[in-house]
Amino acid sequence: MKYFVVHTYTGRERKVKELLERAIENENLKEIFGSIILPAERITKVKKSELVSEERRLYPGYIVVEMEPTEQTINLVNSIPGVTHLLGTKIKPLPLTETEVKSVLEQIERSKEQVATEAPFTQGENVKVVTGPFAGFLGTVEEINPERRRVKLMVTIFGRSTPIDLDFLEVQPI
Repeated sequence: MKYFVVHTYTGRERKVKELLERAIENENLKEIFGSIILPAERITKVKKSELVSEERRLYPGYIVVEMEPTEQTINLVNSIPGVTHLLGTKIKPLPLTETEVKSVLEQIERSKEQVATEAPFTQGENVKVVTGPFAGFLGTVEEINPERRRVKLMVTIFGRSTPIDLDFLEVQPI
């Protein structure tokens, strides 16, 4: 079996994968189809001062299908709603090389093995708040929570030392 790239409408990759898996099962073609890969990675974003884990497509508009390149399998893949075509010519799709397949699989594995974010500063270090209501204030790092990407600072407001909790992205070392 070889790996082929299937071009889909952007944003429809997951639906195409599900429909293709269902079609393979309905046609009893499991022995000539292998894995169907949706190249994506998990990323952590800050939204409204909260960390949100999202899935981001490595190659938007594409999925990778392992299959035997027969007329039946090519027609099945092309018949799925949301699929525009298999990469290659109309008659003969081009399979991925072994190196290309390894590269895609390594990218997916690397995104699964991501470790907790390291703080760009240390405890006791002086930092500057760059965004939010405290932008422009200077403070000292009291606590660091790398799992949540949060930092507790002691900032002087109206002559009093006040603790504030901020995201790593809101603070930068001086």
